[in-house]
Amino acid sequence: MKNYSAYLFDMDGTLVDSEVLKSRSLAETCRLFGGEVDIDVYKAVMGEKWEIVTAHFFRNAGIVPDTKKFNEEFRKIYQKYLWNELEPNKNAVLLLKQLRSAGKKTGLVSSASGWMVEHVLEQLGLSEYFDVIVFKEHVTKHKPEPDSYLLATAKLKLPADEVLIFEDSHVGLIAAGRAGCDAVAFKHEFNVNNDLSMAVKVISDFNEIKI
Repeated sequence: MKNYSAYLFDMDGTLVDSEVLKSRSLAETCRLFGGEVDIDVYKAVMGEKWEIVTAHFFRNAGIVPDTKKFNEEFRKIYQKYLWNELEPNKNAVLLLKQLRSAGKKTGLVSSASGWMVEHVLEQLGLSEYFDVIVFKEHVTKHKPEPDSYLLATAKLKLPADEVLIFEDSHVGLIAAGRAGCDAVAFKHEFNVNNDLSMAVKVISDFNEIKI
């Protein structure tokens, strides 16, 4: 793998092990509205837009809730899990430290809402490791569109071929490719149905990346 000037990280499932917490929270919220659903149904829509994810859970749980109320209850439950159980993925923090020591630029690029990104970074004390942070509210077109990655590379003032992106979803890898960047895929239990073939490398532990 070549030497890059900057490294951009997707958040959910890539930087942090949050997808299992999100699936649990979705299932719990469905239960509040009278539905039962297994967390494994999330594997079919992980990485998709939030509206697609919730609609999938609604169908499988057999419920038709008010989406605004559902999202409010989900946020409460998910925040509880984030505060109590969230952890970075294997050796993610070690890699961030190595990148900073090597003088590399780093960024966080997430399709999650700002409140969620800020919550995660505060919880794990990771804000200091990033030169640029991009989240849902910063762009109008989201992954698989490249806008969020184009914004990040523009802020870093670097050409796309000098930037490596870490992603865990097919749509994220498409966004990286459309932005003109190479991408590494982080594999975990909830993205088993995602096509990761676009990645230059597939890893399950960040110690597989050598700086």
